Amino acid sequence: TMGLKPMNCPSHMLVFRNQRRSYRDLPLRIHDQGVLHRNELRGVLSGLTRVRQFCQDDAHLFVTEAQIGPEVQALLQLVKELYSAFGLGFRAKLSTRPASRLGDDALWDQAEDGLRGALEAAGMDYVLKEGDGAFYGPKIDFDVLDALDREWQCATIQLDFQMPIRFGLTYVGADNTEHVPVVIHRAIFGSFERFIGILIEHYAGAFPVWLAPVQVVVMNITGAQADYAQSLAARFRQAGLRAQPDLRNEKIAYKIREHSLQKLPYQV
Repeated sequence: TMGLKPMNCPSHMLVFRNQRRSYRDLPLRIHDQGVLHRNELRGVLSGLTRVRQFCQDDAHLFVTEAQIGPEVQALLQLVKELYSAFGLGFRAKLSTRPASRLGDDALWDQAEDGLRGALEAAGMDYVLKEGDGAFYGPKIDFDVLDALDREWQCATIQLDFQMPIRFGLTYVGADNTEHVPVVIHRAIFGSFERFIGILIEHYAGAFPVWLAPVQVVVMNITGAQADYAQSLAARFRQAGLRAQPDLRNEKIAYKIREHSLQKLPYQV
């Protein structure tokens, strides 16, 4: 039986359950960038930012309760490093228990305190969103700020005490008895399609050299330079640059204007 996958969580739970686990195996981190499908309503589909088929940098971290703090702090550091590489500012939001939820209040207290403590240990400012958590656990969401200070929701770190219980997940603890792991759901980019859409807006199409799909274009002025332009582009590629020749029978001013509109970093 085949089906379209809307999320990676259930399959990762089954991977964990596929064999007997020990506390020595934890934290166990499973990462997946498989294709996901969601039947979004036609009215909310929008460019790259809301699509029906997408990929996420999705991971599930199976941890002991004692490992929650260190793992979440490591994820917060990863968020900082990744967004700073793109020159993106961000804001953190801590979302707490909603009115309709699974689990008892003691578990929710523990989960919320764990996330709050990780944010404070990382020295990260955050906004408290009362009642905005998922039905299975609290979460930290990140709004990315582009060059025009517009907010885009991207990264998420979610604690989940409920799904491991419902899937019957256990590991053998140091006391030689069975315990239920805690699951941390995390995506840093979120949907790759959405993140690329945000970057196009943020850079207004003028990507930094390291990120530009084509870093350098080599143009000939007449047919006499075609072979040399071709060999020069090949030398750039050998040096590790994403280079391509433009040998079209067009005026050089036309080529320069066209590549300038495409905002290619270097033209030779």
